[in-house]
Amino acid sequence: MTLPLQGIKVVDLSTVLMAPYATQILGDLGADVIKVEPPEGDPIRYIGPFRHFGMGAIFLNTNRSKRSIVLDLKQAEGRAALMRLLADAHVLVFNLRPQVMKRLRLSYEDVSTVNPRIIYAGLFGFGQDGPYAERPAYDDLIQGAVAIPWLSHQASGEEPHYVPTAIIDRGVALSAVGLINAALLHQLRTGQGQRIDIPMFEMMASLVLSDHLAGETFDPPLGPAGYVRMLTPYRRPYRTRDGYLCAMVYSDRQWRAFFRLLGREQEFERDPRFSNMATRTEHIEALYSELAALMAERTTAEWLGLLQQADIPALPLHNLESLLQDPHLAATGFFSVQDHPSEGRLRQMAVPSSWSATHPRATRPVPRLGEHSAAVLREHGYSADEIEALKRAGVTSTPPPAA
Repeated sequence: MTLPLQGIKVVDLSTVLMAPYATQILGDLGADVIKVEPPEGDPIRYIGPFRHFGMGAIFLNTNRSKRSIVLDLKQAEGRAALMRLLADAHVLVFNLRPQVMKRLRLSYEDVSTVNPRIIYAGLFGFGQDGPYAERPAYDDLIQGAVAIPWLSHQASGEEPHYVPTAIIDRGVALSAVGLINAALLHQLRTGQGQRIDIPMFEMMASLVLSDHLAGETFDPPLGPAGYVRMLTPYRRPYRTRDGYLCAMVYSDRQWRAFFRLLGREQEFERDPRFSNMATRTEHIEALYSELAALMAERTTAEWLGLLQQADIPALPLHNLESLLQDPHLAATGFFSVQDHPSEGRLRQMAVPSSWSATHPRATRPVPRLGEHSAAVLREHGYSADEIEALKRAGVTSTPPPAA
């Protein structure tokens, strides 16, 4: 089956989570993603658990649908090999700071000299016109810089804390996939390449402030920043008689249906706080507090049944173990068990979209470090003797045969 990006060649010069997650999605869409790793490999390879050192769980969930080649870019021969790979590539994705790329002589000007059609996509910390341009960045740092820990403190009164998942890396990666595909469309139409800077700080500041700019949207301001519904301490899973429930009574229809469910529709009609979205938002803390008290009167199962009958959105609160057993994910085939050539049986997550004609899928198992070094070099004109010479010099490497 033809996939949407079949025939597109992506050179992936990235490590850790953000850019590798983006290139995994491009690979699932059919692109030939060539992951260029340093001799020591992507450091995420070594975060366990793992059956074999260098094939850790997070790496396995971020690097399918790729080929791996080892190149030491600090050696002239390694850089020369990379330039051969780039000569006919459609896209280069990297997450090194631009200053490091320049030191490696891999700036946009360097790369576009050998391939003016290339899309040169950089995912890094900060836009290059500001005082933070040269600073390193990680998910935790950017969470703090865009106020996510402070928002948690403002809402709960607890000490500021990071969201316990790599929300910045994953969010920027998803944005990058869309931007790269738009650039590919432009490349197809015009034959032109271009540089795309995708800074984490600006990207996630836009995401957070789209919710929380609030009164500061206006000039002069009509009030402070902050979306009050999201900042109330009562915006959280509701405690029921025997557990927790996630419910969202939001629209006019849903609030009316909820009071009808309780046999209190007249109360809804009389209380001006329920009149519309604006008045509910103004009194949201009191309303959520009252809702929390009501939820404690019944069991989770009772509420799920009642709210489903009234067409009010509600779901149970999962933990990680129960999420793996979710009946909807089971019915949609989200999880499957696949045999990996070296790692044995692995739980695999499906591509989370559904296409009528060109449904994406994992096109390759996650590669061992340097698994495709020799094959990729041969494709780019290197002879067997030249590949052996590069291996002896430590420019490239290949793994031992899989057990």
